[in-house]
Amino acid sequence: MVKGVKIAIATTIAVLALTSLATAQDLTTAADALDIFKRPNTSEILQGSFAVLAAYGLLFLIRIGTDILSEQVPRRFRLIIKQSVPFLKGIVLIVTIAYLLPLFLNLTGSNLIALTGTIAVALGFAFKDYASSIVAGVVNLFEGPFRMGDRIQIGDHYGEVIDYGLRGVRLQTPDDNAVTIPHNVTWTNPISNANSGQLEAQVMTEFYFAHEANTELAVEILYQAAYSSRYTQLKLPVMVVVSEETWATHLKLRSYPMDARDEYIYKTDLILRIKKACARHQLPYPRTPGEEEI
Repeated sequence: MVKGVKIAIATTIAVLALTSLATAQDLTTAADALDIFKRPNTSEILQGSFAVLAAYGLLFLIRIGTDILSEQVPRRFRLIIKQSVPFLKGIVLIVTIAYLLPLFLNLTGSNLIALTGTIAVALGFAFKDYASSIVAGVVNLFEGPFRMGDRIQIGDHYGEVIDYGLRGVRLQTPDDNAVTIPHNVTWTNPISNANSGQLEAQVMTEFYFAHEANTELAVEILYQAAYSSRYTQLKLPVMVVVSEETWATHLKLRSYPMDARDEYIYKTDLILRIKKACARHQLPYPRTPGEEEI
């Protein structure tokens, strides 16, 4: 049965390949008949080459320039500058393509129809995944589920959005790894956004105490740790949530750093402050039950 399935799959692939080849040959013949492609002279070739180099240089300058500028301006403008990168890149690409097309193509009405059909077939058969990523990227750009500088999670990957390309989005993870995720993945996976274009992102710090511990004192220690940290954004609420587990009392401190990029430095600072205060007041932590107690 498995062998039969493999033969069926191989046959299907062969048929699709022959169909694609025949379609491409037909479209190429039609393109030749309509004389879509021009025979550019030396001047047009040089102009096209210069346009491609200029576009590449502009894209590089946009990426480097926005990174430098975003670190020089006041902090509240940093994300605004970073969020302009995808639109600036899109404008450069559109202008470059619009400039190159008349140099190498005869853009009459009938030729445009034939060219559109050729591109559609090519994208459909040869670049299906790439084309879907591009379309998803354009949709995400205007839908706005995330922006440059946001801290998002897609699937198992969490980090700051540091680049928004034609094919995918690049995240800088807390482990300092750069992860590129194709845009079409965002169509089928939930996206968790921690700050949604804002500088602040909520940080949750969890602590467990023994049932006999003074819970009111523990709550006060967590509040004091948040309000005394130099990273805390005091304009936003600080909250402690208490819940009971069978083996411990569970406390969650929810607060905001002034800058989302300080998330882990901030959490470390809170934990150090809380542990120091708990040691001073001798608040007991829960015991892990031994094997004889299980």
